[in-house]
Amino acid sequence: MKKIKIKRFDKDFPLPEYKTAGAVGFDLIARKNTKIKPGMVGYVPLNIALETPDDCVLFIAARGSTHKFGVLPVHGIGIGDPDFRGEGDEYKIPLLNFTKEPVTITKGARIAQGFFVKFIKASWQEITKMKSKTRGGFGSTGHR
Repeated sequence: MKKIKIKRFDKDFPLPEYKTAGAVGFDLIARKNTKIKPGMVGYVPLNIALETPDDCVLFIAARGSTHKFGVLPVHGIGIGDPDFRGEGDEYKIPLLNFTKEPVTITKGARIAQGFFVKFIKASWQEITKMKSKTRGGFGSTGHR
């Protein structure tokens, strides 16, 4: 485990936690009630600012149950760069209400999960031809 510096905006809520020994993601909670109109996007504050290690990225994703609220993350997965670490840089998740009714994400709801992944930065070496054979497009490995 690696120590990550974290700031909670509301200290009444606990620090993020891994719910099981094998969990890769830690739960993120809604810091306040957020009402989202049908077909609209709402930004739910997640109560944390982090100092992500310089060689890592923070991914923020839906939990397995997020869709049960009637919402899904707009961008599929959020990317927290290591330089997003300022005093007021609270993470938020943009959620699309896919229902025909208003949805309220209630304060304290476990609405997302975060996980850290190491990354490399690329430098480009442009070539005129790829060495490998073309594999094909979507579904190129066959069905079933």
